[in-house]
Amino acid sequence: MNEDELARLKEWIAEHCEEAMMADGLEDAIIGIAERCSCPSLVVYDFERCVGILMERDGMTEEDAVEFLEFNTVGAWVGPRTPLFLRRPPRS
Repeated sequence: MNEDELARLKEWIAEHCEEAMMADGLEDAIIGIAERCSCPSLVVYDFERCVGILMERDGMTEEDAVEFLEFNTVGAWVGPRTPLFLRRPPRS
């Protein structure tokens, strides 16, 4: 994602949830914003895309990327605006 695309993405997110939190460096894995009555809107990431980014960008194995993501990102509570990470069921 280039700087213009990132700026547009951040602007779009800010329009929907002003105080949204994002995971640095994983912008290409954003799939949308989750909304629910009486709750803050949250940025949603595709878990598998995040794994792919870590593998490509940082040279991690899939196992290391999953472990890193689960412990350092998905497992990091930073308040009620903490992003969501969507895991999709396997396709047959």
